[in-house]
Amino acid sequence: MLRILATLLVACVPMLALAQEAPDALVKRTTDEVLAIIKSDKDVQGGNTAKVVELAEEKVLPHFDFARMTRLAVGRNWSKATPAQQEALTREFRMLLVRTYSNSLSQYRNQKIEVKPLKASPGDKDVTVRTAVIQQGGPPIPIDYAMEKEGSGWKVYDVVIDGASLVTTYRGSFNDQIQRGGIDSLVKTLQERNSGSTASAPAKR
Repeated sequence: MLRILATLLVACVPMLALAQEAPDALVKRTTDEVLAIIKSDKDVQGGNTAKVVELAEEKVLPHFDFARMTRLAVGRNWSKATPAQQEALTREFRMLLVRTYSNSLSQYRNQKIEVKPLKASPGDKDVTVRTAVIQQGGPPIPIDYAMEKEGSGWKVYDVVIDGASLVTTYRGSFNDQIQRGGIDSLVKTLQERNSGSTASAPAKR
């Protein structure tokens, strides 16, 4: 019995270490792993959709809090949605972000990503990890990750690209859609967008 207990404790150590990983270290490790796979996998480089989505699902998306992202994007209309509508919104918004992120991965062309040192106190549970995409022939593109510490570790709940918040940008278009046709109309619009060949963020407002 003691031997079994000891084995279980040893097996849990890597999981505990991962949960306690600093948010900037988590972003850097995940980024390094993803870029290494892109550089070594010819299918991903060639834009193989299934492989790119698999990469995103395995390495990146587990670190996102899609439920909170959806609530923030829907905004004040979230409380007006039924549980079934909230579930449908979360599912479709997650799929939209998966497709959007996968498209960005397939367009990677040897850019470098710099993860900047985190400016936060040890007890902070809500932080912003700042990064920059370094590209040849152009200025760096700042990408910041708003993250919150949860029971399972740090999770991203918003991404700010070149000063534009992802959830705030979607909130504007989502609110317009709900004003025109209600929550079911937004769900249908997301479903139609997800069934198309491409997915992209709405234009900056």
